[in-house]
Amino acid sequence: MEIPGKEALEAAQYKIAPYIHRTPVMHCKTLDKLSEARLFFKCENMQKIGAFKARGATNALLSLPGDGLKKGVATHSSGNHAQAVAWAASLKGIPAYIVMPRTAPDIKKKAVRGYGAKIITCEPTQTAREATLKQVVEDTGAQFIHPYDDYRIIAGQATAAMELIEDHPDLDVIFTPVGGGGLLSGTILAAKYFGRNLKVYAGEPRGADDAHRSLQAGKILPSINPDTIADGLLTSLGERTFEIIKQGVEAIVTVSDGEIIHAMRLIWERMKIIVEPSGAVPLAAVLQNTHLLKGKKVGIILSGGNVDLNTFFEGLGEKTN
Repeated sequence: MEIPGKEALEAAQYKIAPYIHRTPVMHCKTLDKLSEARLFFKCENMQKIGAFKARGATNALLSLPGDGLKKGVATHSSGNHAQAVAWAASLKGIPAYIVMPRTAPDIKKKAVRGYGAKIITCEPTQTAREATLKQVVEDTGAQFIHPYDDYRIIAGQATAAMELIEDHPDLDVIFTPVGGGGLLSGTILAAKYFGRNLKVYAGEPRGADDAHRSLQAGKILPSINPDTIADGLLTSLGERTFEIIKQGVEAIVTVSDGEIIHAMRLIWERMKIIVEPSGAVPLAAVLQNTHLLKGKKVGIILSGGNVDLNTFFEGLGEKTN
């Protein structure tokens, strides 16, 4: 398959529209002042399953031929893609088999089970994920839906930026987080086909900076023992996503866990909405680059809002009673 063109993105948008939310775009004057720019937040934390991943999973599943759905679908994911595939499969009434690392947040495991999917746990490494997934596919005959390195996924993820551009066609810049690269590569394509000289940047945790290092090296350098609070950004880039990213991203900005937590807290306190650490990464990157963005109109994709509140409130003890 070739890199999706404009028509493929438009087809994906039409195909998934009946199933997903067209999420709101929010604005915050306080964060404008802090960034010295005009920020417009695409709230994918308010999407189905609480993350943008619903877009790509739905497009991929709906793109499968009818006979390809009989034995169900399978994937590996630390959480949001897992929920997305489980949810999309439930819409079609087919089985879903989800390989998840044992360290995945409980809130995401609970949601996956809630959609009727079967979870198969593995060690928290890329090698373990892929080996376990391979065995599951062999045992069940299910169709593998890759978390990010699939053009159907990429086209689906592009629809978030397409909506943002439709709402604000005069954007100068869009920032996304980057893990496996599905959202970033989709955003790059959306900016290319529908934007007006629109530049795309990405934020990445410093403790899982394989995309930044890969871009510098000109080849994929896998993530080894990543260590970050942003659990949704632990995966390495794929061949398809990297090909698009290296041609279209302006830069990948790395941020510390402390900067991510600070950005997440600002969003919670000032915008009164919940985002997960991965979703706050783009704002953290923006706040570290105010000198480059001063006076510009900046779109930020808040990728998800699945926070484990049991962990969040741990330690408060009697104060929660």
